[in-house]
Amino acid sequence: MRRTRKRNFDDPLRHPNHARPRTRREFLAQGFMLGAASVTGAMFSLPGISRASLSGDLLPLVTQCGIATQGAGKIPFIVFDLAGGSNQAGSNVLVGKQGGQLDFLTTAGYERQGLPGDMVPPIVNPQSQTNDFIDQQLGLAFHSDSAFLRGIMSRVTPATAQNINGAVIPARSDNDTSNNPHNPMYAIAKAGANGSLLNLIGSENSDSGGNSMSPAFTIDLSIRPTKVDRPSDVTGLVDVGDLTTVLNQQDAVAVMESIYRLSDQKMSAVDTDQGVTTDDVIKDLVRCGYLKSADLADRFGNPATLDPAGDPDIVGATGIFSSAEFTAGDRNAAEFQKTASVMKMVINGFAGAGTVELGGYDYHGGARAEGEVKDFRAGQCMGACLEYAAIVGVPLMLYVMSDGSLSSNGVIDNSVEGRGKGEWTSDNSSTAAPFFLVYNPSRRPTLIGATPAQQALHQQIGYMRPDGSVETASTPAANNVNLLAETVVLNYMALHGLQNQFNTLYPSMGLSNPALYDSLTAFEPIVNGIITNPL
Repeated sequence: MRRTRKRNFDDPLRHPNHARPRTRREFLAQGFMLGAASVTGAMFSLPGISRASLSGDLLPLVTQCGIATQGAGKIPFIVFDLAGGSNQAGSNVLVGKQGGQLDFLTTAGYERQGLPGDMVPPIVNPQSQTNDFIDQQLGLAFHSDSAFLRGIMSRVTPATAQNINGAVIPARSDNDTSNNPHNPMYAIAKAGANGSLLNLIGSENSDSGGNSMSPAFTIDLSIRPTKVDRPSDVTGLVDVGDLTTVLNQQDAVAVMESIYRLSDQKMSAVDTDQGVTTDDVIKDLVRCGYLKSADLADRFGNPATLDPAGDPDIVGATGIFSSAEFTAGDRNAAEFQKTASVMKMVINGFAGAGTVELGGYDYHGGARAEGEVKDFRAGQCMGACLEYAAIVGVPLMLYVMSDGSLSSNGVIDNSVEGRGKGEWTSDNSSTAAPFFLVYNPSRRPTLIGATPAQQALHQQIGYMRPDGSVETASTPAANNVNLLAETVVLNYMALHGLQNQFNTLYPSMGLSNPALYDSLTAFEPIVNGIITNPL
């Protein structure tokens, strides 16, 4: 007799109805290779990032040389790109009809989204007289057994959860293609997100830095993402030469400052004696080059400043990840290391914008258990970012999207990991619903609207039909991925109270009608324009 080996859920997916993978995107979506990390964020004045050693007379020149000292002060922004077409609606984030998340679909609609009839949200437990399948502890309503939710809650504290809220956007996108322009990172950078070390970083050597592309008209190749996918990549971003190994950090900065001053004196002498007037650009490059070297040695001469693995808030007995799970050498460890690298760079303001890309989310055609395991891991990574933002004390906007989605035919997986839910049987772009979560250190973000009914329409931007498919006429974003990315950017700007500048900043955007902006925006501002130090 031939015994069937239990499938390892991190083994590559081989679908009989899919062609053999040929592109990197297809290998990633089906789990033949690991994805990496790309980042989006902002810069704040943070504890442990000292500027004291750079001489006071040089500090005014830092701005002139284009050196970011505190970044742009915008809210950190991280994209989670789940490559392959994951589930977002129903079994994870609840999505309803015109009245919002709790304007319930039909039982058949929820079955399409992977929920059997005895687990649909409208059911009330006769013993408790409460609904056991709706969980709103993060503000945004999740199914109470959502794998995303379970993963997030395994990493955040109750205090952090109380300051999180979110919104969901029912919007279809094509299945199994990198041509969906989901990634808004360039537009987020244009809105002012910038880092003290890098502008954009990403896990892919692609123009978006991730799996899904960015809207073509937003791409600015002068800030193309730098690839980062593990802690060693982060610590390797800065090279100040051998000075900090021969000298201590303070002495190394002093040496570089001296080089700058000698160069400056030499340039001034050339200017005076020979009347050079055509070399201004070259002189600026030389002068600023030395000053930037001194600045790098000042802030990053100690590699521990950047190392996520050496941050006790991230790894260790009191960290978000234990040392054992961070170094286990398995798929979980790889994804945790990637996420930690992104968190460290973005939330501390070292980078300006990006994406955490996770692969293997083309998980239909087999046991439901596989999707549950992978969604739980993705939730753990999301929760880690939210908890790290809380530890550092800065706000965070987290955007979760995938290329397409999938559906169930109602067959139940009763295995331990399957949890009695419907198996994912096929790709289905009509059930997609990207969502975003916002953490605010001072209080839970406030939904727009004077009444709960009005707020419900801002927490769910658009809606689904009773059968569990996206109503493509519900918003401009519902059937246009470019406009979906624009809607996310509009919400990012609205968190700063800057949504009225959307048309001015992006004259080529498709969302050109300001009359629609209120209906496409979830939250009241949590900061006013440029963020001051919240600590």
